[in-house]
Order: sequence, then C-alpha cells, then structure tokens
Amino acid sequence: MLLLLILADDFTGALDTGVQFAARGISTRVIVGDKVDFASPDAQVLVVDTETRHLPPEQAYAVIARLTVGAVEGGVPFLYKKTDSALRGNIGAELSALLTASGQRQLPFLPAFPQIQRTTQGGVHYINGVPVTESPFGIDPFEPVRYASVTQLIAQQTRTPAASFPALPPDGEVPSQEGILVFDAASAQDLVSTGQALFRAGKPRVLAGCAGFATVLPELLGLGQDHPVEPPRLDPRLLVVCGSVNPITLQQLDAAEKAGFARLRLTPRQKLDPGYWQSENGQQQLAQINQMLADSTRCIIETNDQGGNQPTADYAAALGLDRERMRVRIASSVGHMLGALFTSPELGTLLLTGGDTLLQCMNCIGVQELEPVCEMESGVVLARFTYHGCTRHVITKSGGFGQKNLLVDLSRRIAEL
Repeated sequence: MLLLLILADDFTGALDTGVQFAARGISTRVIVGDKVDFASPDAQVLVVDTETRHLPPEQAYAVIARLTVGAVEGGVPFLYKKTDSALRGNIGAELSALLTASGQRQLPFLPAFPQIQRTTQGGVHYINGVPVTESPFGIDPFEPVRYASVTQLIAQQTRTPAASFPALPPDGEVPSQEGILVFDAASAQDLVSTGQALFRAGKPRVLAGCAGFATVLPELLGLGQDHPVEPPRLDPRLLVVCGSVNPITLQQLDAAEKAGFARLRLTPRQKLDPGYWQSENGQQQLAQINQMLADSTRCIIETNDQGGNQPTADYAAALGLDRERMRVRIASSVGHMLGALFTSPELGTLLLTGGDTLLQCMNCIGVQELEPVCEMESGVVLARFTYHGCTRHVITKSGGFGQKNLLVDLSRRIAEL
C-alpha cells in the first residue's frame, strides 16, 4: 500500500530523498514524469521526479496541483514536497500548489539540511555559514538564488501567506495561522524536535522540505525499521560524468585529477552539435573514450571548458541558443554519449553529477525508474536499474554536495567493497 508520495523537481533530488527510506528497508520507487497510477503502486513510498525545476512557475504549479489532487483522490495518506536544499527552482509556486490542491490549512516547511551545513536561522537560509545568495548558488549561471529570506523567496511566486518560526521543542505548540509555516533548523536535532511537535499535534497530511527533513520522516511516519543497508560489491573501475558547473564539484574534479584520474573535457561542438555522437567524428571520439576507460581505472568526462565556460557560451551564441536551450542540449549530448557507452565492457561503476545529466542518460537508454539502495555518504546516493536484462549500479549526487576529496574517497571505498 502506498503510504507516502514525494514530489521532487529533479532526478538527483528524487533519489537523495527516496534513499532515506530505501536505506531503512522501506520499499521505495523513484520514477520520472507526471502520469502516476496511485491505485496500483507496489511500494510504500513513491518518489516522482516532476522535472519542474526549470519550468515557468505557473506550469510547475499546474503539475504539482494535478499530482496532488490525484494522490488525495487515490487515498494516499501523506504527501511530501521535496525542495532543493539551496532553494533553487519554483519553491513558492510548488508549495502553494501542494497546499491549495490538498485542501489543507497549513503546510509545514523545513528547508534546512544541517547534515551538510545548510541551515535556516531567523528565517534566513545559509550554506556553510553564509546566506545562500552569497554562496556559489547565488551566482549560478542557470538558476541563481536571489533571496536568502525563505518567506521573501516564496512571496516572489505566490500570494499564499508564509511565515517564519523558530525550531519547535518536542512538546512545543504548533502555530495556528494558515499558510506555509517555515521552520528554522540549525541542527539535525532541530529537524527531529520540530517534527515531533508537528506529529504530536496531529499527523500533518502535507509536509515540505529537502532530504534533510526526509531523514526523520520514516520514524515520524512509523515506516520500517532502522537497519542500514550495506553497499553491495561494486566494479572498482569508476567513471565520473560531470554535467555541473557548481564550484564545489569543480574542486572535486581538480582534486581527483591531481590524485591520478584521467580527465576529458568535452568540446563545444561535442556538447552542442545535434547528432554529434552518431557522426563519423563522434564514433571516432567514442572509440577514444573506450580506450581511455581501458587504460585507466579512474576517469572523468566533464562538460566544463578549461579555465571557464566562455568557449561553449560563444559557440552557443553562434548557433543562436539561449542559456536554457544550451543547458538542455548539453545534457542531451551527454545522455547520448553515455547511451553509446553503456554496452561497453570497459564501463565499470558510473558516478553522475547533476540531475539534468542523470535524466538525459536514463532517457537515452530507455530507463524511467531507478531503485535507490543506500547513501555512500550524505547526499551521495547509490541506485540500481535494469538494462538489457542486467542490473547496473550508478552513484548520483547534486553538483553542490560533497567535500573536496569526495571522488578520491569514493573510488577508494568502491575498490575496498
């Protein structure tokens, strides 16, 4: 029986939230798209990647509202709107859609992920101690975050009232006003205590937050037992495919290259020319990539240019592409490249950064569902899927997750499994 529906706006976010349940032995499915049959799921937790992060706010609202109505009519007891832990995307529109379409009075919203130093204090959202607008997410070329005040950010997309509150003690009184209730959390314990207060007052049917608050939901909802799932044995060969421009990921790539990873940067033509990988030049490049995989057990393929991304921006301008079409075309190109590599015997364990990259890869090989297995560490998810009758594993992470030596540490751990 389906007990919880989670609505995420991108693929990596869907996985890093769904894994909080799967890793505890709770049956969990992660699917893409907004066509869901709520009457016949074969899992306790269903995570839907709605792919609404880059849509106009009114379109994102419509998608979330339609799924919410379907879930309510289908008798799903609990709904959770998963938001980005750096506040990217259509936060206000999607929270408003969930609250309005569910018919509830209140939507408790805990945006913090203190386990990875993303906190909310005094209604302001912080990344590693600085307001999100002063972090790398404030200068993201595709989706910069403009407001650090959570209620101010929400107000840019909806007239639904939103108010900010401190974290609650376990026996605290839940505010009585209607609308979106934004709660602070400077620690994981704040998430726990606020959740306990909310459920003590009466189980809320709708909730919102990122993967941080999702870590405490299994216990609050009485789902499963806390028996951590151990990572399975993985192929020690590691290919990192990076579609992220986040400076945190770029530092990880530099550290990995210094540690001996082979590194290949895709050219503007390889990223932006439609059908490149099916061309004669593309086929030759795929053969060279296969050779790189054969020669090195640790490899990186990335979409960033050396020293900055101006060459790709100039090539996109020459093709008449705006930033959004450039983003989609790059992700699609990487997806086609990976689709061609998936049958290669030289391909071992795959690590993908960025939700667009992951989604396009899955689209190109015809896979619409992943099964989260466990976390390799906070925000870094191991998942599996079936392809041509074989089970393959993939590690995923958002561009902004992880410490500097993440890739080096992961490659060592994989080799030791």
